[in-house]
Amino acid sequence: MRSMNTFSWIFLAALGGGLLLQMWLAARQAAHIIAHADRVPAAFSDRITLQQHRKAASYSLARLGIERWELALGALVLLGWTLAGGLDWLDRMIASAALPGVWEGVILILAVMLTGALIELPLSIWRTFGVEARFGFNHNTPAGFVKDKLLGILVTLVLGVPLIAVILWLMTAAGDYWWLWAWLVWMGFSLAVTWAYPIWIAPLFNRFEPLQDDTLRHRLEMLLQRCGFKSNGMFIMDGSRRSAHGNAYFTGFGANKRIVFFDTLLDGLETDEVEAVLAHELGHFKRRHIVKMLMISALMSLFGLALLGWLSQQPWFYAGLGVERMTPALALTLFMLVLPAFSIFFTPVMARVSRRHEFEADDYASEQTDPRHLISGLVKMYRDNASTLTPDPLYSAYYHSHPPAPVRIAHLSSKIPA
Repeated sequence: MRSMNTFSWIFLAALGGGLLLQMWLAARQAAHIIAHADRVPAAFSDRITLQQHRKAASYSLARLGIERWELALGALVLLGWTLAGGLDWLDRMIASAALPGVWEGVILILAVMLTGALIELPLSIWRTFGVEARFGFNHNTPAGFVKDKLLGILVTLVLGVPLIAVILWLMTAAGDYWWLWAWLVWMGFSLAVTWAYPIWIAPLFNRFEPLQDDTLRHRLEMLLQRCGFKSNGMFIMDGSRRSAHGNAYFTGFGANKRIVFFDTLLDGLETDEVEAVLAHELGHFKRRHIVKMLMISALMSLFGLALLGWLSQQPWFYAGLGVERMTPALALTLFMLVLPAFSIFFTPVMARVSRRHEFEADDYASEQTDPRHLISGLVKMYRDNASTLTPDPLYSAYYHSHPPAPVRIAHLSSKIPA
């Protein structure tokens, strides 16, 4: 353990406090689910059996078990990189190679990212081939799992290496306000990736085929026309190749906007229900939630980079986190490593914003379609995805981006015409 300063203790307090808070919330969630596992909530009793409800409870508890291990492992790894001197040792090893320009910093950051991925790999395997398989959700194979991981690393390298190199160069060459230029680069990169994702990136991992069902396609096209939404097509994704979970989403922007349905979702819902689910997604577009979240993300990244610009000039920042040298690469790496220890306390704020958006999207869907169709579609999705119907209120308020199932169904039920 390296010598510690005031910031070391602040960091330890944030890390320890956050870990205890999250463990306490996980314990509350587990206790609440167990206490309500033997009775289906009244609003769902005619559509979800007690056996299905118990399966959802067991599945949620199994996922919580992995979550606890992830929290503990993440804290230990972070301490290993910082106060235990792991990052300082790695920095000295890479510095001894005398790499040119910014490449020393690029290699350092990539080494930290790759090491983190390797450390997390056993839990990822457990989640996929243990929990997901045990509850009948995993359709992936070991070969497919390895392929996905290697392809993900390749995409990260292709996209990440140039971005890291540019950011590190700006930190050394763009003066005191390098962080403003870095923010502009980051925003341009984010928009470019969002634009390119549906055409160039997503097809690397999944197969996308145009929606062929003429009746369903006509119904959805009429909805899009009513809502004034133009897209680059409606596609079915082969989600069943990896998982039995179902979903639907928008991707891209501008002329590259796509509507994507998991094949598992279409297999489980009727035409009226699919239309209602799409109306909900359109509600996010019509209520400008995507634009609002982009603006929030832009402001948060600007603040974060400005904070990094200040911290990178403070010797106590490096010393307090167990490193000796003051370099742009170490500043960026330390910032990325320790930021979650502090930002976890702001999680409920963003979750609250997201839940409000979900209510607004549900209201829009209720205006465009019969709310009973969205209710029935959501209940089927809760059932088929083994989503718990009885989350702990505090746990849900802290983490969940969507309202609890009973609250959401009650809200939609209030929209049914008398």
